[in-house]
Order: sequence, then structure tokens, then C-alpha cells
Amino acid sequence: MATLLEDWRNKAYGDGLTKAEQQKLWNEYFALEKGFYEEVLSDPKHVFEGTVKELAEHFNIDIFHFTGVLDGIDDSLKGYHNPIDTMDENTTVKIEIDPEKLYYNMVEAKASWLYGLPEWDSILTAERRKELYKEQKNSGTIRRQGKKIYPNDPCPCGSGKKYKKCHMRIDEENELKMYREEQNA
Repeated sequence: MATLLEDWRNKAYGDGLTKAEQQKLWNEYFALEKGFYEEVLSDPKHVFEGTVKELAEHFNIDIFHFTGVLDGIDDSLKGYHNPIDTMDENTTVKIEIDPEKLYYNMVEAKASWLYGLPEWDSILTAERRKELYKEQKNSGTIRRQGKKIYPNDPCPCGSGKKYKKCHMRIDEENELKMYREEQNA
């Protein structure tokens, strides 16, 4: 029997799903993920702890998609990792974010709909966010968290619009703005 994480990764990255089914899965995930981060960032010092099932219910996310959230946030936690490889719905997990690591990782994932959330304004200064953005872009590390987003794909933010009509221009403008600031620094 596959673990929760194996089931999530197999389906999310295309095992046995049509392209349309996979896109539907990601659209659902991105909408749920955004709501999750809006709550977590509204009180960044709050530590969420409980079983996978309890926290999924708290955030109003089904266990399948919540597994993806735990997979995505695991490298952004304060000094520990949850046992995501072996967890089941009764495994106790803890969510205590490291805001700077989380912001950096969101930039790395090119998730402008997450690192652009207004909740960041009260967590990190605009200057610090700019520094983290530059630091990540200068790292030379290119790791894609999900599949490549093409212009005609639905926007990952969940708006239902094509990426090119929604966040693509914002992502490109952010990249250009940071590049220019870096050249002027």
C-alpha cells in the first residue's frame, strides 16, 4: 500500500492521470494552498500541531491535498522536518514556519500568488523581501517544485484564467525588476 506522500506525488506528477485530470488536481491544490498560507501567514508565530487528519480538517483541506501542502512546506519549517515519507492520517505533524525560508522557497517555486500575498507586509519588510528575492535568484539553484507552467495553461493561482492572461506578466515583471535592481546595486 502506498504512503500518503507516494499517493500524492504519483497522482500530482502524472501517474495514471490524463493531462486534464492532472491540471484539475493542480488547480484544486493551488486554491487550497493559497487559503492555507493566508491563514498561516495571518499569525506566523502560531504553531499548528496535531495529526494529519486533524490539521487537514482544521484547514478545511482533504487529506490528499493536505499531503501536498505538507510536502511543499516541509523545507520551510523551523529546524525540523515532519515524517512526510512515512506519515499516515494519524501521524502527528507540526507546522511552525520560518518566514524567511518560506518566502525564499516561494520565490524559488515562482509562486508569485503566494509570495505576493498581502499578509507578508506585516511579517517581512519590503526591503527584506527584496533581499531574499535577490538572494534566491542569485543562488543559481534551479529546482522546479511542480510542472512547468506554459502560457496557455490555467494559472496556478486558481483564477481560471490562462497563465498568460493572469500571473505570467506579473512573474516576468518581478523578474525584470529584481534583475534591474541587482544591476544597479
